[in-house]
Amino acid sequence: MGKVEHDLTDAQWAALIAAWGGCAYCGADDGQLQKDCMLPISRGGRYTLANVVPACRSCNASKCNAEVTTWMRRKKLDEQAFLVRQVEIVRTEA
Repeated sequence: MGKVEHDLTDAQWAALIAAWGGCAYCGADDGQLQKDCMLPISRGGRYTLANVVPACRSCNASKCNAEVTTWMRRKKLDEQAFLVRQVEIVRTEA
């Protein structure tokens, strides 16, 4: 991770948590949310505003290092609604 440039600020992370109002994937708002990279670091992703969403422990562990759309299809989650919401949030916070 030290070789990759990450630019997500604490303020941006707080704004992402507030904008999503819970886990970006399942909506759970109980417990501490974790930073999840939609494109995992192991696949070239970075901690950036456009790549990070808040995730509950369960979703983050389940997704592991899968790319977000592949994982969402496997879990039968609403991929389109997630992606539209993610773009709206990033545009608002940028």
